[in-house]
Amino acid sequence: MSSPFLESVRRDIRLRGYSIRTEKAYLQWIRQYIHFHHKQHPRSLGAQEVKAFLSHLASERHVAVNTQKVALNALVFLYQKVLQQDLGDLGFTLATKQRSLPVVLSKGEISKILDRLQGRNRLIIEMLYGSGLRISECLRLRVKDIDLQRCSITVKDGKGNKDRQTLLSPRLVPLLEKIIKEAVATQRTDNESGIGPSLPFALGKKYPNAYKMPGWAFIFPSTTLCQHPVTGMICRHHLHQSVVRKALHKAAHDADVIKKKVNCHTFRHSFATHLLEAGTDIRTVQELLGHNDVKTTQIYTHVLGQHYAGTKSPLDLL
Repeated sequence: MSSPFLESVRRDIRLRGYSIRTEKAYLQWIRQYIHFHHKQHPRSLGAQEVKAFLSHLASERHVAVNTQKVALNALVFLYQKVLQQDLGDLGFTLATKQRSLPVVLSKGEISKILDRLQGRNRLIIEMLYGSGLRISECLRLRVKDIDLQRCSITVKDGKGNKDRQTLLSPRLVPLLEKIIKEAVATQRTDNESGIGPSLPFALGKKYPNAYKMPGWAFIFPSTTLCQHPVTGMICRHHLHQSVVRKALHKAAHDADVIKKKVNCHTFRHSFATHLLEAGTDIRTVQELLGHNDVKTTQIYTHVLGQHYAGTKSPLDLL
């Protein structure tokens, strides 16, 4: 059970429309910050205490750069949005993140892995590779987000709360039609018991019968029911990421693709790299991936070696 203070922070986070994942992360770091300072109220603390906590994470716990950023964002939110206290200049510099090239699979490696997956899990990995989706984006897809006629996918509330459209491989249409029918059938069965898919809280209040609409059914529903984190009502959420990750780990091992680190995001990297390799314009790839800045997409030209295109090794000139 959270303290009354943390519950008030939770309400503030939800009032501002942050995602459940962001809510959990922010509350976790705020809780750790309070415990680090011997359970003193944050209002009695300030910039120096925030700096001390962040320095502890970097020097003692050796957390990753992105983890430092999340902790910093959580504390900035706490002070500026909730407590309305200006932290000023913390004088704290985040550790420099070493740039690493994304892991990309060859087409042959992807085929070998797919051959060792079946049914729903294979379809999910094929969509990650065929549409450049993040695993969270794929599992959150609802029936209304798939246009089987136009072969397009609408990603709602992607990273950075952005919507975007990406392509859908026509070869997946027959299987998706079958999966969608099964998802809608599951929803109808749940509806008989007054249960439906988990919905955004505001939408559920505005449209009380939305849980009966086939368009709101998750394409990949969970096999079990759960309690909605906001409303507390029993509902059916989408499939958990761990199910797909376990299946993928086994498939990569069975395919003997063990020299590369293979995870769900590897297929998004491979999508972008293979499109560029086939001559697709980098701006198109940027749009399909949902990157704000083309510089983010340009990392894949480094994988291909296109950033030094036309340059010959001096050895070849001998």
